[in-house]
Amino acid sequence: MSHLIAIAYPDVRTAMSVRDRLAQMQKENLITLEDAAVVEREQAGKIKLHQSTSMVGMGAAGGALSDAGVDDDFMRQLATKLEPGTAALFLLVVQSTPDKVIPQIAEYGGHIIQTTLSHEEEEQLRATAQAATRTRTS
Repeated sequence: MSHLIAIAYPDVRTAMSVRDRLAQMQKENLITLEDAAVVEREQAGKIKLHQSTSMVGMGAAGGALSDAGVDDDFMRQLATKLEPGTAALFLLVVQSTPDKVIPQIAEYGGHIIQTTLSHEEEEQLRATAQAATRTRTS
């Protein structure tokens, strides 16, 4: 079963960089992503969805987020909570090696805004991300 994780970033460039880094980690077999999409709230407040990228087979037709019930309307609705000029990365994670993945994306900052993880798993993810961020900034 895939888990949805939505992470807010200070700008669209950072969100896309994280998406690209995760795609590279998928090639290294550190994470398996079913899908990824970036949603931007432009300075004027307009919500812009950047094309969803199917991560299955790296280049297969996208749409797994929609198949999982995460449609464009849901992503737009969540994006309205973002500050203008910021963006969110939506991920469908099949499996991962958190101790190897989280430190590599923690350097980009960001904060978790929504997941389908259990409460305990989400708290562990937040704590691991915060610890990795502190280690990177020390």
